[in-house]
Amino acid sequence: MILKRIFDVVFSGIGLVVLTPLMVVIAILIRITMGPPVLFCQIRPGVNGVPFTLFKFRTMRDGPPGVSAVETDAQRMTPLGNVLRKCSLDELPELWNVFRGEMSLVGPRPLLMEYLEKYSPEQKRRMQVKPGLTGWAQIKGRNSLSWQEKFVLDVWYVDHQSFWLDLRIIILTVPVVFMGRGVSTPGEATTKVFSGQKHGTKLSS
Repeated sequence: MILKRIFDVVFSGIGLVVLTPLMVVIAILIRITMGPPVLFCQIRPGVNGVPFTLFKFRTMRDGPPGVSAVETDAQRMTPLGNVLRKCSLDELPELWNVFRGEMSLVGPRPLLMEYLEKYSPEQKRRMQVKPGLTGWAQIKGRNSLSWQEKFVLDVWYVDHQSFWLDLRIIILTVPVVFMGRGVSTPGEATTKVFSGQKHGTKLSS
């Protein structure tokens, strides 16, 4: 775990420095096309469910002021947002979360706070490690997988985590991001809401 933390600090720090020009360009484009704020900030559960503030680039516009009806993600997603999500560039600010120690480069993705009470005891085991920028479920299909499949893969990672597995996941993440595979659930702009299914599907590694 000490080696993992050193790896996280070193490579997130390098990433923040090297990618700063790109992030500045993205921030300017978001400001021009969507207005402020540039960042999407949301409370997410970290290791053992401890909340932290997640930072991402905005990909969706706000709804009209005074309108109570909730628009779908597809209606709110902007063309720039679609590009950022397809290339996973909206995730770049999470490097700051990794650097601060709230996330890791590799781990189960941080989901929503309201999902915590919907997890089964087995699914809740995914919270035993820090959430990550990428993870075992991300290289196995991302949002093209069902919630049950993703949770089984997350728990598998918790049981088998190692430095070499993390390195393998990081390497395999590159073609997944480059090809834009599994960014969205079929028929959805992002992914379906988790409704609290209790039973998972056994998957092999």
